[in-house]
Amino acid sequence: MARLVVTGGMGFIGSCFVRRRLAAGKDEVVVVDKLTYAGNPNNLKEYKDDRNLTFVQGDVCDRKLMDRVTKSADALVHFAAETHVDRSILEAGDFVRTDVMGTWSVLEASRKNELDRVLIISTDEVYGEAPGRPSTELDPLMPKSPYAASKAGADRLTFSYFTTYGLPVVISRCANNFGPYQHPEKLIPLFVTNALEDTPLPVYGTGTNTRDWVHVEDHCAALDLLLKADRVEGETFNVGASAERSILQIGEAILEALAKPKSLLQRVPDRPGHVVRHAVDWTKLRDRTGWMPKTTFEIGLPETIDWYRANEWWWRPIRAGAFRDYYEVQYHGRRKPSARG
Repeated sequence: MARLVVTGGMGFIGSCFVRRRLAAGKDEVVVVDKLTYAGNPNNLKEYKDDRNLTFVQGDVCDRKLMDRVTKSADALVHFAAETHVDRSILEAGDFVRTDVMGTWSVLEASRKNELDRVLIISTDEVYGEAPGRPSTELDPLMPKSPYAASKAGADRLTFSYFTTYGLPVVISRCANNFGPYQHPEKLIPLFVTNALEDTPLPVYGTGTNTRDWVHVEDHCAALDLLLKADRVEGETFNVGASAERSILQIGEAILEALAKPKSLLQRVPDRPGHVVRHAVDWTKLRDRTGWMPKTTFEIGLPETIDWYRANEWWWRPIRAGAFRDYYEVQYHGRRKPSARG
């Protein structure tokens, strides 16, 4: 049985990955999570008594902690990061510290303890605008937000540990994820939970900005393959689904599914540096591993909506806490009469 360290394993994507690995019963999984607002023990509630799960509450920036948890590990998957573009605009320093310095701490510990595979989770945000076509792994990195820039720094720092030290790293850059257990600050759960509470859905600018959407289970299936694939050390792989949708398209689909009026769509001023289009070419991942997305957006979105509708126990406490203060800062007084007018 392999010993796998997963940083940020109480977060949205990290917890999905941990659930998959524990369900397979092939790993001893050590989850390291600081339990900031985005880390939620309820994400792994069903596995809290699993003998193959060890939870360590701590900061990935803590070098001594990372040295200790990786000492007898076989591999590490690094999800831990500050991830929300909007929050990075409000406070960039937190992103530089966690996303760059935290990744450095993880890489140093992995090098010291000679791990067999280190999988670093980057993002398609590092590319900036998709240049009239989906971004490829060879495109330049042109990040447009502090979040994207911090992830680009971590991404390139990771590659340097391969070229300088021979650390067996693999980097993934995924498009926007969606699915159960995603924090309500993100677009789809924000729109769904707002609609369930008959609260306006805040639409940035014209609402025509587009993203490629990948179901979180498909993303984690790709990571499973990259964790064991041969001859991929030092390489980068895009993860996408070729399912581009605009903010307005998603908002309208959610309101239709919940039988809510389109008048709930309310424009707010666009955010600074808002990327018009994110999309990635994932041909390399398909050709090298055989991976293909299984859950289409047309199937995954209604299933996700149903999950939030059925699991108010999970999201209502989040929205009742510090989230309210953030929401007021981010959106209060910014609404315009209608997203359709």
